[in-house]
Amino acid sequence: MLKSNWKTTLIAVTSSIATVVGYHFVAGSGRSVVFNEVGSDTSSLNRLTNLSGVPSGTSTDFTYAAALASPSVVHIKVKSIQQNRRRPSIFDEFFGFDPEMFGPQSRQQESSGSGVIISSDGYIATNNHVIEGADELEIVTFDKRSIKGKLIGSDPSTDIAVVKIDEKDLPAIVFGNSDESKVGEWVLAVGNPFNLESTVTAGIISAIGRDISILKQKYERSTQESINTGDTPIESFIQTDAAVNPGNSGGALVNLRGELIGINTAIASPNGAYAGYSFAVPSSIVKKVTADIIRYGNVQRGYLGIVPVEINTKIAKELGLKASAGIYVDKAPEEGAAYAAGVRKGDIIVKIDGIDIKTEPKFRELIGRKRPGETVTIHVNRDGKEKDFNVVLRNREGGKDIIKKTDETASVLQDFGIELENLDSQTKTKLGLSNGVRVKKVITGGEVAQNTDIEAGLIIVRVGNVRVNSVGDFEKAIITAKKNGEDGVLVCGVYQGVSRNYCWGLAL
Repeated sequence: MLKSNWKTTLIAVTSSIATVVGYHFVAGSGRSVVFNEVGSDTSSLNRLTNLSGVPSGTSTDFTYAAALASPSVVHIKVKSIQQNRRRPSIFDEFFGFDPEMFGPQSRQQESSGSGVIISSDGYIATNNHVIEGADELEIVTFDKRSIKGKLIGSDPSTDIAVVKIDEKDLPAIVFGNSDESKVGEWVLAVGNPFNLESTVTAGIISAIGRDISILKQKYERSTQESINTGDTPIESFIQTDAAVNPGNSGGALVNLRGELIGINTAIASPNGAYAGYSFAVPSSIVKKVTADIIRYGNVQRGYLGIVPVEINTKIAKELGLKASAGIYVDKAPEEGAAYAAGVRKGDIIVKIDGIDIKTEPKFRELIGRKRPGETVTIHVNRDGKEKDFNVVLRNREGGKDIIKKTDETASVLQDFGIELENLDSQTKTKLGLSNGVRVKKVITGGEVAQNTDIEAGLIIVRVGNVRVNSVGDFEKAIITAKKNGEDGVLVCGVYQGVSRNYCWGLAL
């Protein structure tokens, strides 16, 4: 039954900013960035690309869009160093062993992808999967300059990341309005497939609002937990038949005016190469996520607090609904934002902010353009009568405030050179632990890599006398120790499948 399938599911649908005309300035207490958007003055961009006076493209002319967009697309070269270490076994202790056998064994890996310059002062949008695990980032611009890149932040739930290079007067791309994209419209994919820099391919938009569950599957593989315990991925891809291959990821999908309408992210293929289907994150989501990362250090997620179910013929018959399309509210908990505004179980959402809703991916995308504290207008059909509800979205903690990642907490893990991930309750129970946070990656050059033998997979259970149960707990314990004037902390943990406990002293 439908009800039982959704019984334990509470989907929190997440946040973005609406498209505006002209320059959009992201200000506030964090960093700022200026986006070129539809209607903004692009004379400086034309000057940089020698396009002044070139007529706009037609349905059979791709030259204008290709010439305008190509200088904004960069080649991203990624280097990562994997360290493997064999721990002593009981047999080694009996028969003796050479300690050097158990030292870290480094192996360098290289990969590449694409990115799009989104501001003239060096911010670049790309895919999370392009830069994931990177120790070094090299950015190669359209004019063949190689520049060291710095990762600003990433969001796995949309597969978007932001990289920064220290350059000015760069040819930032013009953001288009992905809402205006139509099936059958000509588009160009610009990127660096197979390390072939500045490649342009053409195709049409094959579908809009496509959900292929690729981000959900990756999330569940990497965290070994149900997607419903974390941030729900936003998959409302633009599907095209423009040729996209490995290396195109993170590149630009543009319309014939050269405006960015998406970031190329995935392909559907039986063999890993292009087979006629490619998918891009809409520019509306890209703009929201990148702005949040640059300004706050993390993505601000607005929670609606319902369990949405896309209506089709089968579900409508099962639930006895007269409506043939829309989003059925299968659950609206009393503590949620939707319930507080008046939305109830059984309501059918037919519009969001005046836009018709027929599919769940589009529903998620539209809610995904709002931050905590922002209002979304939900138009529902309730027993044949239509009503509007203004819902003020909430943050993950149930409040309406922005939850900003401070520079202090951001620097903690960076100084140590480790990436951490939370553990779900099932994993902790399986390991016989009541608390803990897992080391996802050890980064070369950090305190951990230089002065300890900590490896990826270590489950940290204690910092000094403080039990840690989340990444936030770990960061807070370190910051507290610093404020108390301590020179170092004792970090203790266990490895899965190893009975003994390990402790290391880390310098602050």
